Amino acid sequence: MSTGTHRRADQDRLDNLHATLSKEFEVQSARLTELTADTGDPGQAHTQSALIAAARQSIEQIAGALRRIAEGSYGACERCQGDIPAERLEILPHARFCVPCQQKQNG
Repeated sequence: MSTGTHRRADQDRLDNLHATLSKEFEVQSARLTELTADTGDPGQAHTQSALIAAARQSIEQIAGALRRIAEGSYGACERCQGDIPAERLEILPHARFCVPCQQKQNG
């Protein structure tokens, strides 16, 4: 595969990922809107609070990945600047760190 073909394949992959993440951002934003609507059921307050926190975290992670794609830094570890393996990004498209640096981050 030539360098130009390889770059085009990488760009196509990023374009597809951007579209997927953008759709997921919309889904999570709509979910957050639904969750923050007052249900009036105090018995569901704790569960709803946890779901709201999870939706907010998901939105934050997706927004971060979309920002890194736009900046051209997607796929680079924020700690060591090394490449995050494609396999890790397929599983966790919002990954900010390579595995060794993630382990250090978690302490």
